[in-house]
Amino acid sequence: MALGHEHVGVNKFKQFDCVVDYSDHYYYHQSKPNQKSNSHGTMMINNRNTMKRIMKEWEILEKNLPASIFVRVYEGRIDLLRAAIIGASKTPYHNGLFFFDLQFPSDYPNNPPKVYYRSFGLRLNPNLYNSGYVCLSLLNTWGGKGTERWCPDKSTILQVLLSLQGLVLNEKPYYNEPGIKPAWSWESYNADVFALSCKTMLYLMKKPARNFEGFIAAHFRDHANVVLKACVAYRNGRVRIGLFDGDAPVGSKKKKVNVSKKFKDSMNELYPELYKAFNRIGAPVKNLPEKLEDDGAGKPANGIIGKLKRFWEAMTA
Repeated sequence: MALGHEHVGVNKFKQFDCVVDYSDHYYYHQSKPNQKSNSHGTMMINNRNTMKRIMKEWEILEKNLPASIFVRVYEGRIDLLRAAIIGASKTPYHNGLFFFDLQFPSDYPNNPPKVYYRSFGLRLNPNLYNSGYVCLSLLNTWGGKGTERWCPDKSTILQVLLSLQGLVLNEKPYYNEPGIKPAWSWESYNADVFALSCKTMLYLMKKPARNFEGFIAAHFRDHANVVLKACVAYRNGRVRIGLFDGDAPVGSKKKKVNVSKKFKDSMNELYPELYKAFNRIGAPVKNLPEKLEDDGAGKPANGIIGKLKRFWEAMTA
C-alpha cells in the first residue's frame, strides 16, 4: 500500500520498539523446516542461553542506537528483527532509507544472524546484492580475519548495523568491490548509486515496510527538498555526487564536475517521479520545478576540448 498524507513526525517515532505484525518480514516466509513454530507462527526457541542473549541484544539496541538507525523487534517472533538505516551525509546514499531484515539462528550467538537487504531488485552497493544477499565479514558471508569475523562472545547486532552503515553505505562504495570494478571510476559509480538510491525512495513510498509506514512518510517529507535540490545540483555538475549539503545554489551557472549523459538521463527521468511522490505524501516542496530542463551550463565547446569532453561523457555513460 502506497503512503498517504498521514502525519507522524520522525521525532515521535521510537528508535527501538516491540511490535506485533511481522507478516511482511523476509524470514517469516523463509523459515527452515527444522525451526519449529506454533500455530500462531511464533518461533520455538528452546535454548535458554539463546533467549537470554537475544534479550541482551534488545537491551543493547534500546540504549545505544545512533540517531540514524531505527529497529523493530517482534512480540510473537523473538528470532526476527527489522532495521532501517538513514544514508549518511557526504555519501551517495544521503537522505535515503535502507531496510534490513534479520533472523537470529536457533543456536545464537554461536552463529551470526542472517541478514536480508530489502533491495527491490536493485544493486546499489557491491556488498548488497539485488537478491537481498548481504556480503559482510562480520556475518561470515565474506572473508576476514580475527575480529573482522563473527565472535560469539563479543559480536553484537549493534555492531552489525553500525558496520552496514559505516563500512557498506560509505562515501566511496566503488572500493568495496575487490574484483572487477563496477564502473570506470568511483565518481561514475557514485552517480549510479545515487540514481538507484532515488529509485529505492520511490519503491519505499509505494510499498513501505510494515511498522515503518509513518516513519518513511515523515522522513521523506522532511528531506524532499534536499533530495530534489541534490538531483538538480548533481545533474548540472554543480557539486560532486554525494557532497550536496542542501545549501548549494541550484540556479548557479558555474559547473564544477563532469556529468555523464547516462546520469543526466536518469535524473531527467527520476526527478519528476520523485517530485510527484513527495507531493503525494504531503511534502512541502518549495521553489522547485516539476521536471528538469537543461540550463545550458557546462555544454561542451566546439573544437578539440569539446570533442574530448564528449568522448569522456560517452565513455562514462
